[in-house]
Amino acid sequence: MRSQLEQIREQATKELELIGDIKELDNLRVRYIGKKGELTAILKQMGKLSAEERPVIGQLANEVRNSIEKAISVRLGELKAQAVEKQLISEAVDVTMPGKKPAIGKKHPLTTVMEEIEEIFSGMGFDIAEGPEVEYDYYNFEALNIPKNHPARDTQDTFYITDNILLRTQTSPVQIRTMENQKPPIRIIAPGRVYRSDAVDATHSPVFHQIEGLVVDKGITMADLKGTLEILAKRLYGDDVKVRFRPHHFPFTEPSAEMDAMCFSCHGEGCRLCKGEGWIEILGCGMVHPKVLKNCGIDPTEYSGFAFGLGLERVAMRRYNIDDLRLFFENDLRFLKQF
Repeated sequence: MRSQLEQIREQATKELELIGDIKELDNLRVRYIGKKGELTAILKQMGKLSAEERPVIGQLANEVRNSIEKAISVRLGELKAQAVEKQLISEAVDVTMPGKKPAIGKKHPLTTVMEEIEEIFSGMGFDIAEGPEVEYDYYNFEALNIPKNHPARDTQDTFYITDNILLRTQTSPVQIRTMENQKPPIRIIAPGRVYRSDAVDATHSPVFHQIEGLVVDKGITMADLKGTLEILAKRLYGDDVKVRFRPHHFPFTEPSAEMDAMCFSCHGEGCRLCKGEGWIEILGCGMVHPKVLKNCGIDPTEYSGFAFGLGLERVAMRRYNIDDLRLFFENDLRFLKQF
C-alpha cells in the first residue's frame, strides 16, 4: 500500500506538469483526491492493515494528499497568471493609434432659423413667451374673437381632444395669456409647434411651427407693423428681398394683411412650389382687434397694438432654397447633413 501511495503522488505530479487549463486541473483533482478518487479508494483498504501499520500508512496518505493539494494550488496559480497574460495580450490597445471620431450631430435647419428669428426680435426689444401645446378652446378661439360656430373655425381643421380641449392651431393663445397677466407695454414673440389637420404636400403639414408676435402700447400703428416685418425680412433674406402686403381678414385683427415673399424658386414667374402665383405667403398680420384687447382687460381706447404670425417651415424653405416642406420631418441624414 505504501508503494501505491508513492505511485499516486509521482503520477499526479507528472500529470500536473502537462495540465494546460483550469478545467483539466479540476478533473485531475477529482480523479486523485476526490470522494471517489484513487487516494480515497486506497484509504478504504486500511481496515485490512495491522494496528501497527495503520498510523504509518495513515500519516503517509495525509502527506500524499497534502502534497497533491499543494501542487494543484501552485499549478492553479500558474494557470490563472497565464490566462491573465493571454487576456492582456489579446485585449492590448495601442494608445498611440488615433481614436474613432464620434458622430457629432448638428442643429436642425428649423432650429437654426428659429434661433435666428428669436435673436432678430430680441435685438428689437421683444421678449420670448411660451405656452401649452394642449390648449383650452377659450384661449385658442373665443378670446381671439372666434366664438363657437364662427366660419373661421371650419378652416382651422382642429384636432380636438374634448369639446373644450384641443391641440393648439396657432401660438396666438400665448398672446392672450400674456395680455391677461401683463399690463402694456407688451412686446413678445411666441414660437412653438402647432397642429392642424392639413393634407401633407410640399407646403403643408399637420404638425408645423409658428412664431407669432404681439406689440401693445399707446400710439401703435400699421406703420410700426410694416416696418418691423420689413426689418425681419431683410435680416433673414438680405436687403434685396421683395415682399408685398395684401389685404386679408383675420377675426383677431382689424385691419388685417398677409405678407408674401417673391418665390425663391421661380423668382415671380410661377412654379409648382408657389402654385403658379410667383409669391409665397410668409405670414399673416394686422392691428389687434379691439374686442381681443377688451377680452384681456386692456382698454382699446387707450392702447393699440399689432400682431403677426409666420410659419417657420416656409421661412426656412425660402432661406435655404428647399422646395418641399416634408424634407424637414423625414429625418433623412442625407438631407440634414447639408446643414
